Amino acid sequence: MKLTDGKIQIIYLAVLIAVVVIFWNTIIVYPIKLFVVMLHEMSHGLMAVAFGGKIIAIQIDPQIGGYCKFEMEPGFWGSFMTGSAGYLGSLFWGSLILVLAVKSKRDKYISLVIGIVLLGLSYFVLQSGELFGTAMTASLGVFMLIAFRFFGPLFHDLWLKFIGIISCAYVILDIKDDLIDRTNIGSDADAIAELTGQSSLVIGIIWMLLAILNLIIVLRYIYKKQMTDYHHSEPAV
Repeated sequence: MKLTDGKIQIIYLAVLIAVVVIFWNTIIVYPIKLFVVMLHEMSHGLMAVAFGGKIIAIQIDPQIGGYCKFEMEPGFWGSFMTGSAGYLGSLFWGSLILVLAVKSKRDKYISLVIGIVLLGLSYFVLQSGELFGTAMTASLGVFMLIAFRFFGPLFHDLWLKFIGIISCAYVILDIKDDLIDRTNIGSDADAIAELTGQSSLVIGIIWMLLAILNLIIVLRYIYKKQMTDYHHSEPAV
């Protein structure tokens, strides 16, 4: 059986999930948590741009936090969509990376695109004056470009699934920590609550349920895709 067969893919995807759980609070996962923060703040900025605004600066700090400073015309839908884009946007990007890593036979090009995006993002992080965030964003971008040039298909497949799984899992845990366990701390949910007149706790619960549902759908899709690939790879009798 080849390493790329569907059954082996499912096994090492399960191993990756176990690694994430075991090493969650270690340096192994820390850079990817920062990557999720990058996706979070980038999503705020992209949504602001979609509503006619512009990104001024993005901060990524060592405490796995950050902010996106942007200019945009005031309005309910612009504020609502931009405020919602952080957690849900990073969930979307993490899920997309995971699904593309499963579907694509050219994972190295996904790494190339991520590397280019991170280097572009580092410009906006630099505008905040946060050297740590700038260095981390640019370094991860350069690493992705080096991986594209020198690393093999198996690395890209494992690596993209690794960061995709962590991105999805971290969004769920981050929502729980920031929006449910600790309310009224100036979070994205607090901003949405002020706009809609709803409780920030309710907003946080809704976002968390959406995140969990999304992860279930993605993992279910991956399982079916891998099993289909496995059966197709079996020799005919």
